[in-house]
Amino acid sequence: MITHYTHRGAPTRGGGRSFGGRSPMQHSYNNRGRGGSRGGPKSDRIDVSRFINKSSVTEKVEEFVPTHSFMDFAIDPRIKHNIGRKGYTTPTPIQDKAIPTALLGRDVVGIANTGTGKTGAFLIPLLDKIVKDRKERVLIMVPTRELAVQIEDEYKGFSHGSGLLSVCVVGGASIGPQIRCLREDPYFVIGTPGRIKDLIERRVLDLSRFRTVVLDEADRMLDMGFIHDMRAILSLMPKERHTLFFSATLSHDIEKLIGDFLKDPVMVSVKSGDTASTVEQDIVRMNGKNKIDVLHDLLTQPEFSKVLVFGRTKHGVEKLAKNLTERGFKAESIHGNKNQTKRQKALSLFKSSHVQVLVATDVAARGIDVEDVSHVINFDIPTTYHDYVHRIGRTGRAGKRGKALTFIE
Repeated sequence: MITHYTHRGAPTRGGGRSFGGRSPMQHSYNNRGRGGSRGGPKSDRIDVSRFINKSSVTEKVEEFVPTHSFMDFAIDPRIKHNIGRKGYTTPTPIQDKAIPTALLGRDVVGIANTGTGKTGAFLIPLLDKIVKDRKERVLIMVPTRELAVQIEDEYKGFSHGSGLLSVCVVGGASIGPQIRCLREDPYFVIGTPGRIKDLIERRVLDLSRFRTVVLDEADRMLDMGFIHDMRAILSLMPKERHTLFFSATLSHDIEKLIGDFLKDPVMVSVKSGDTASTVEQDIVRMNGKNKIDVLHDLLTQPEFSKVLVFGRTKHGVEKLAKNLTERGFKAESIHGNKNQTKRQKALSLFKSSHVQVLVATDVAARGIDVEDVSHVINFDIPTTYHDYVHRIGRTGRAGKRGKALTFIE
């Protein structure tokens, strides 16, 4: 039996800064292009009209009134102190519902769009669990390196001063330091399925003591072909375990995973649609113009302050970033041919606004959580609408407004 909690509508903030972000920011932009034709054979027959979703900047959205404040939760005072240090007072909808449920030890299924504060929804209650029982160990499994690194960064903020070790285990980074850290018996292991499996096979990660697991962005792990690794890893954990499962979609395959992996879960749904209402979407028709010239003209406009540009191939992404740099823009790239150190450096420069433009492939950008991304530009049309939804979810996060533009030949 699955218990359901549902919140409809996009949350806005009140009464101080929320855990998931700041107050909505509004921009004006003269939208370009119209049309409902199809995007060509490489677009997987995505109707171009699905790239257009205009909304007025004065549009009112339903205001979410939380049941709790962070100070209400039955968690250790030191965790509350660290939450306060980050300036957070008001939980997002998924945190408001998921944290009390997780604190009770119930399995949770969280269905939510990106940027809704999922990370805090599982880190806060699980950190409290470790504080109260040092025998507990937590495994957090995610689809990409970038997401694993970001979760560990969030964990360090919540656990500040506790001395409770964590380790991030991902491919593309040296395995030696990860093995050394595992030998120190960390309380949280955060990683990607491939590297987790590798460490298990090397006999340096024993999951028999891990009675809590988080599967974050489970739909993406399924899409990326990790299902067999996920099943193999979970089979090595105790059958009686605490499982928190997060996904942006609820397909038949996802429902099957929930049935296989979870026991009597509480479902928390804060998803109000495929794409967030805070993202204004439009197309830009080339009409015979050079795509890079069109991109150049857009990036010179002041409102394009922090822009994530998506390309289809690793080579194309690298070439585009170099071209933009030659044109005088501060641009970086992330893609699978770059090692982890270079990818993290590029992402850090983008986060800190030292570069204006980050050019990325779909896989490399999955899980990127950067504040104040003003625009997402689909320089190349995504292969599927599912990829499109994940791309544009990098802007308009935590109640802020963002713009998504798709280039159409």
